[in-house]
Amino acid sequence: MAQYQAAVIGGGPGGYIAAIQCAQRGLKTVLVEKLDLGGTCLNRGCIPTKTLLHSSDVFAEINHCKSLGIEVNGEVGFKYKKIAKRKDKVVKQLRSGVEALVSGHGADIIRGEAVLTGPHTFKVEDTEYEAENIILAAGSSPAFIPIPGADHEAVMNSDGVLSLTECPESVTIIGGGVIGVEFATLFANLGKKVAIVEMMPSILYGNDPEICELMTYILTEEKGVEIHTNAKVCEIQNGHTVVYEENGASQSIESELVVMAIGRKPETAALCPEAAGIKVTDRGFIEVDDHMRTNVPGIYAIGDITGKIQLAHVATAQGMVAADNAAGLDKTMKYDAVPSCIYTTPEIACVGLTEEKAKAQGIEIKTGKFDVSGNGRSLAINSSNGFAKIICDAKTEKVIGCHIVSANATEMIGEATLAIENGLTVDQLADTIHAHPTVSEILMEAAHDVHGLCCHKL
Repeated sequence: MAQYQAAVIGGGPGGYIAAIQCAQRGLKTVLVEKLDLGGTCLNRGCIPTKTLLHSSDVFAEINHCKSLGIEVNGEVGFKYKKIAKRKDKVVKQLRSGVEALVSGHGADIIRGEAVLTGPHTFKVEDTEYEAENIILAAGSSPAFIPIPGADHEAVMNSDGVLSLTECPESVTIIGGGVIGVEFATLFANLGKKVAIVEMMPSILYGNDPEICELMTYILTEEKGVEIHTNAKVCEIQNGHTVVYEENGASQSIESELVVMAIGRKPETAALCPEAAGIKVTDRGFIEVDDHMRTNVPGIYAIGDITGKIQLAHVATAQGMVAADNAAGLDKTMKYDAVPSCIYTTPEIACVGLTEEKAKAQGIEIKTGKFDVSGNGRSLAINSSNGFAKIICDAKTEKVIGCHIVSANATEMIGEATLAIENGLTVDQLADTIHAHPTVSEILMEAAHDVHGLCCHKL
């Protein structure tokens, strides 16, 4: 039986980082992955979707370049097969890089599906392994609604959409969360007919209401997306017709492609956690403490299977904590300053509390807001929809939330995350000199606005 000091099961953004860090800490380490290194994020999520979205953004911008004084002679078209091929090339390059990093840092790589056989043992096919520490990072897979017709071969989840080599002329997306809205942006940018059917009162439900309202306007009025909220999907007929109930009436939408985008479920069962005595919730999540420890000594769990926050960068942070603790250190995971990004046009980025969540916690707040229409750089790059909102604790004036809709929002959110993580006040953010002209000035302006001292706002 092969023996290791640390075994990581799952090679996603949390797993491969955990394996590298265990090896860096001097532990004899093995990483087990049944599919592709990089996990969902690299192969079937973050990277491929953002690569496709970039191509669609460029196409949309070219089609609207007359307002920039640019004349394009002849019809502008695209070849989706080539767009998809570029996506595959980017994914392959990054995947190869991950494998080189893991091996280069001295961790072994085993291909296959790992099954726990005890508190410190697992099997890959017919070979048994033993490890002092085991880090579970099995990830998640697309969820689906158990309604008639949902299992039709023509109905796709996010994995299926990313495997397309031809672009559908019409798409109905079930689910108006992050995944659904990003796919809607992708196909709408390419000039296709898109509809979203969402059960909640708004798309992107749970985000700042002003974000939901603005993105609804942008998608419907500027991109032509048909949005149905408070709509319950009842069945899918022949793989192409979505039947739903809205305002007590039965409605239907027919499209070439139907996409199920309702979130993800943990891939826990295949691990056989019961064989190791690991506690699992009714929803299939593995219970962990803030050290990423399960109830079984020496076994950790990270990423989507923990039921915390299903984001790649959270899994990475959890992987580092678990690896350090496996090496004998004492690290804890914090979730107070976790940024989230949505790659629409314009982008959305948030960190910390919304106004509603702060009030629900009994926190007295102050807010400042600045519209990008007052920002020189935003107007220069023809991106005038959006805003930045800063939320601070009224008593301490520490920044506790930030919500941005703008070009480059996903890059700027790091500044607000740093502010929350380090307990900075709104005045410290406002007094920080920001380069001009940049979109990032909207954060400074919003911070000034908390005290009514924004010079570029009436």
